[in-house]
Amino acid sequence: MNLSTRITGRLSLFRIGVPKCGLVPFVSHKRRFGRLFVKKMAYSVEKCHVNGENNFGLGIVCPATEDYAHEAIEALKAGKVIAVPTDTLYGFACDACSLEAVNRIYEIKGRKHTSPLAICVGDVSDIKRFAITDHLPHSLLESLLPGPVTVVLMRGDSSILEKSLNPGLESIGVRVPDCDFIRVISRGLGSALALTSANLSGQSSSVCIKDFENLWEHCAYVYDGGVLPAGRAGSTVVDLTRLGKYKILRPGSAKEETVQILKMHYLLEDFGAS
Repeated sequence: MNLSTRITGRLSLFRIGVPKCGLVPFVSHKRRFGRLFVKKMAYSVEKCHVNGENNFGLGIVCPATEDYAHEAIEALKAGKVIAVPTDTLYGFACDACSLEAVNRIYEIKGRKHTSPLAICVGDVSDIKRFAITDHLPHSLLESLLPGPVTVVLMRGDSSILEKSLNPGLESIGVRVPDCDFIRVISRGLGSALALTSANLSGQSSSVCIKDFENLWEHCAYVYDGGVLPAGRAGSTVVDLTRLGKYKILRPGSAKEETVQILKMHYLLEDFGAS
């Protein structure tokens, strides 16, 4: 159940309209984009078969379906970077516990290491392995996620994240996208994915794989989920590190809906300086 469905069921006030991407949504996307999408899918599948299995590092384009999840997981375990669709934008992903892979993402994007990366996990229940959640109201995370929201939490001493990820920061941004494919590979990896938008630093975000075609060669695989309908605003980023407080760090694509849920759980906006 996505974020808008959960909110609509409780408030009946609004709807985000961000469909799930990846495994199931190819049916609905095919209806929406018609012949163009079918042709694009055929090209992607053909290119996957031509290049062969485990031929990492050539920017191989594949459909973002469960049939191709195994190759994605193996590439991640080998320390490679892949490009994947989410419920907002296309992103570069790697094993968050591989320092070499994380550094590779920074190199691909031309991004300063002082800019932190978020992580992505397969299920809401996984978040507590990487961040502190005990202070949050019951069911808050389940109400926000999966969905187009990044929650910022404290890592804590029990976090299994490598200290080398975002060194010097005690907090971490966590995503559980409402997108089947990336959640399947996150579960298969058994760890967290380091995740950031698939573009050069400072340039426009990507809503289709053609938007970052010049960067395909740096990825082991590029997974095509079609054109993503949420726009280029990205996820809504909310700081939940303080007990009973929230702060919107980036409005993103779901600010209004996110704030509604936070208020429903009696959180107060934190107007203090960042």
